[in-house]
Amino acid sequence: MKNELIQLTEKKIFAALGKNVIEDLSPHHAIEPRGTFKNFAGRVIRPSCTQEVSVIMSILNEMNTKVIPYCGGTGLVGGQMAPKSDYFLLSLDKMNSVRSISSFDGTITVEAGMILSDVQNQARKINRIFPLSLASEGTCQIGGNLATNAGGINVIKYGNARALCSGIEAVLADGTIYNGLTSLIKDNTGYDLRNLLIGSEGTLGIITAATLRTAVIPDDTIVAMVKISCPNDAISLLKELEKELGEQVCAFELINQKGIEFLKHGGFKFKQPFSIVSEWMVLIEVSGMKSIGLRGLFENLLYKLMTENLVKDAVVSKSDSQARDLWFIRESIPEANRLVGAVCSSDVSVPIALIPKFIDLAFKKIGDLSNQLQINCFGHVGDGNIHLNVFPPIGKAKTDFEDIKDEIVNLIHETAMALDGSFSAEHGVGRLKVNDLKKFGDNGKLTMMRAIKKSLDPNLILNPGALFNDL
Repeated sequence: MKNELIQLTEKKIFAALGKNVIEDLSPHHAIEPRGTFKNFAGRVIRPSCTQEVSVIMSILNEMNTKVIPYCGGTGLVGGQMAPKSDYFLLSLDKMNSVRSISSFDGTITVEAGMILSDVQNQARKINRIFPLSLASEGTCQIGGNLATNAGGINVIKYGNARALCSGIEAVLADGTIYNGLTSLIKDNTGYDLRNLLIGSEGTLGIITAATLRTAVIPDDTIVAMVKISCPNDAISLLKELEKELGEQVCAFELINQKGIEFLKHGGFKFKQPFSIVSEWMVLIEVSGMKSIGLRGLFENLLYKLMTENLVKDAVVSKSDSQARDLWFIRESIPEANRLVGAVCSSDVSVPIALIPKFIDLAFKKIGDLSNQLQINCFGHVGDGNIHLNVFPPIGKAKTDFEDIKDEIVNLIHETAMALDGSFSAEHGVGRLKVNDLKKFGDNGKLTMMRAIKKSLDPNLILNPGALFNDL
């Protein structure tokens, strides 16, 4: 039976917009990638335009009815999951149009429900790229990417989602429409509302459209898998690449032998780059213009570093298919992890120079807690973002270690924070890490965040329980 508040709110929305705008939740809406949270929302609202979102929010605010913004549902911290049945989901999947494209400015204005891979395809129509790239790009939507300030594999060269957006349109809690779509590079006319709403995880407003910055397509892209001795050598290698190639370095991904083992265990069909796999490897992508002789510069540098014993071995792509084969290894690791079943997963960042120290400390602390556990450590070393995921030994279930799960997560987060890092690098806070934000967050920052939240959403209807559980 529907909650009375849900019923009354539905009647008002039906009267304003018709009955087709609200539906029962589909099985898709109940799915959360890691299975940590269950969606209890009563119904899903599916507006077709920004004006409808405005009307809906005005009614929800008037009725004091809670709402969870929903864009793709691929988030890993539970921010898209409703904790109670008297909540609505507000899905933007119908709002997936291109508003405008400027080949001169290199910008695309799209609605929030557009799938990320479709945004990438739109950029190619003007001979550009939209460089935001992550594992879920075939299903995640750009509104969710912006709401969580998504990262991915190209941050080292192009920045997070925030850096790729010049303007947004959003609907506030009371239905007010913020018209901030712009391609301007400079605009010093008050508070930076765009960057306030980007990364706010749907707690301050609902992003309905965005003007996105694209980049020139490089005409030379080279991918290499490199064997190294240890994470410290990865940092040294990165510094050498940046010194010699500068912004041509596009991706720099750390891979652990355990990830290769999990791929084999999961039955993944992949081409092993080395006959003898090293405990540590790095996947590197460099891109730029052929006119600078990038391939020659890159290969010569790798050869030099091999003679200096910093690089143990390297496989360099000679074709697009070879590049895809190398990337397949890195991109398949999250799915291989899922098949094994993690006791816990982490998404932390530390200053790049301190990554080896973080890995050493975390491995030691987890080993001291239980020497049975397996660790798959991988991630975006080029921007300091490490995913250190912990697994049961083969033959045991993750539930066998449920009693120490929270302790493992806490020691990983404490280790990162002690090194001036962050307990959430690219996945956000959502509902999963609310207590971490309370524990580790700067008091001044939290005071400001709560004040902003209460000012823009005084009835606390927008994604309650995300970021805060004490308002």
